[in-house]
Amino acid sequence: MSGPARPGATRGLVSAAGLGLIGPGAPAAADPARRDPEELRALAEAAGRDLEGAPALEIARWAAETFGDRFCVTSSMADAVLAHLVSRVAPGVDVVFLDTGLHFPETLRVRDEVARTLPVNVRSIRPRLTVGQQDGEYGPRLFNKAPDDCCQLRKVEPLERALAGYDAWAAGLRRDESPTRANTPVVTFDARRGKVKVNPIAAWSQADVDAYIARWNVPVNELFKQGYGSIGCWPCTRRTKAGEDSRAGRWAMFEKTECGLHV
Repeated sequence: MSGPARPGATRGLVSAAGLGLIGPGAPAAADPARRDPEELRALAEAAGRDLEGAPALEIARWAAETFGDRFCVTSSMADAVLAHLVSRVAPGVDVVFLDTGLHFPETLRVRDEVARTLPVNVRSIRPRLTVGQQDGEYGPRLFNKAPDDCCQLRKVEPLERALAGYDAWAAGLRRDESPTRANTPVVTFDARRGKVKVNPIAAWSQADVDAYIARWNVPVNELFKQGYGSIGCWPCTRRTKAGEDSRAGRWAMFEKTECGLHV
């Protein structure tokens, strides 16, 4: 793809595993080529209509061709389905992972495998505060007392920082995951961030995901084999019970269904 170097290509430190480790103070470079938000809104509205019902690969190709280096993928590393899918039409695409400091080891292993085996550039984004610093400033175990505040500090703010250099981003949301995601569009305008949000696999079922993983031998989190239906930070994730939707194990002690990244 043509265009300026990807935002993750020269910032931060790069480990032996090939991870772009982006620290809390990494600045977002200004880019005069950024599209106007109203232009992005119009693009998103048209694509949302035109691409509804299109194959996931076609949706990903539209995003890659439309936005080039100003398009990235976000991944929780529950699996590498979205990263793999987009890499087929956009080799070298940036994959943003929010390294909260509270992930299961199995999740970090998927991240490292993705960085090592797929033609993508993994950007591992850290919060401004370490877990210890957060405990000192807000009290220990903030996730137990105020999970929305913890998600804001460790996920939402880092994502805002990570997306600063992009016009569009892709997420792995699916309509069958929970009632709150049942109306997820394949392309929409994220008004809060002023960016286009692309959900290539929104219409997929779990069976579709499983078939893709099997066909392409995609890295997947081992915790799924241990009864987890959805995987986030370890303090706020439990195994799901029979009959529950896949996200029922997230923040199970609270009236909370989303971390704030997608609302």
